[in-house]
Amino acid sequence: MSVPIGQMLAVLGHVARQRLKGNRRYPLVLMLEPLFRCNLACGGCGKIQHPTEILRSQLTPEQCFKAVDECGAPIVSIPGGEPLLHPQIEQIVAGIVARKKYLYLCTNAIKLEEMLPHFRPSPYLAFSVHLDGPKQEHDHAVCREGVFELAVSAIRAARRAGFRVTTNSTLFSDADPDRYRGFFDEVMGLGVEGMMISPGYSYAKAPDQEHFLRRRRSQSLFRRMLDGAPRRWKFNQSPVFLEFLKGDWELECLPWGTPTYNLFGWQRPCYLLDEGYAASFRELMEETDWDAYGRQSGNPKCADCMVHCGYEPAAVEATFGSLGGLLATARLMLLGPPRRRAAVDPLPPPTPVGSRPLQPNGLPVLPVIDHVA
Repeated sequence: MSVPIGQMLAVLGHVARQRLKGNRRYPLVLMLEPLFRCNLACGGCGKIQHPTEILRSQLTPEQCFKAVDECGAPIVSIPGGEPLLHPQIEQIVAGIVARKKYLYLCTNAIKLEEMLPHFRPSPYLAFSVHLDGPKQEHDHAVCREGVFELAVSAIRAARRAGFRVTTNSTLFSDADPDRYRGFFDEVMGLGVEGMMISPGYSYAKAPDQEHFLRRRRSQSLFRRMLDGAPRRWKFNQSPVFLEFLKGDWELECLPWGTPTYNLFGWQRPCYLLDEGYAASFRELMEETDWDAYGRQSGNPKCADCMVHCGYEPAAVEATFGSLGGLLATARLMLLGPPRRRAAVDPLPPPTPVGSRPLQPNGLPVLPVIDHVA
């Protein structure tokens, strides 16, 4: 685990205050989407399928700051779209950092290197670079050749400039565990602070619906990748969540732990499902039927989801919710997971990366998308 000490203390203090207030539901990370447009058309993303007039819109810095203040979460993540396409992204970042929120700006890194002079290194700011695997797998996932090399170059430039850098990898059904173990070595060799990993979730609007992971395959895949993980691998995630990915720790989704604010308002119920919007954070928390979501609810949309935005808050709750959870988490951090006695569940052979319909350049065939500059 490679979360900064200051961030850990901020989260711990936030949890303690919420518990003293008797709050059962509270946010830990705000997912702030200032825009949906992007300079890529990834097959597993449903964001850029919005109409052109929506893709041309964006939140103002003032709207972003109001959401940050209203939510009160100690951590803010800015996904997209591609946040670096926002013409006022520097103001947004500076305003959130000034509030001493731990900010992760998620980027595909195509524009990162040229934009670095517009930002100042800070312990509160990290660039979370999207890398979906080794070069072949990543370029295939983002549907453009050469993006992996651009991202690696930008990571090196950001580290030279003194910025905190993490990576964010979404894995799909064609993932080869052995190749990803090599990929983790390669990423750590770039000098990043830590890695974040998560199974892909089936966005309803995503062009490619065939390569999202089901729960049992996710568990088998992550067992193969993470069992016996070397100490040099640093993950910017709770060790409890990593055990959950392997099927070794039971968690139930807490969607309110990572609320989303975007062009339409406060999204119900989470970053992944789009089932209406609330006009305020209070309305989101008080008027959403939270019992209708999560695996235990029986909602079929939640049956296979294991994505970090719902389960990382559950991992935090499992850690600080009891003395036993705290001691178990401390053991994981200090000693690592116990050695597995039983054989790992067999993992079906991955779907070859090239099995999707391909263009002449070797990238998957996707619907025509109206790109917005």
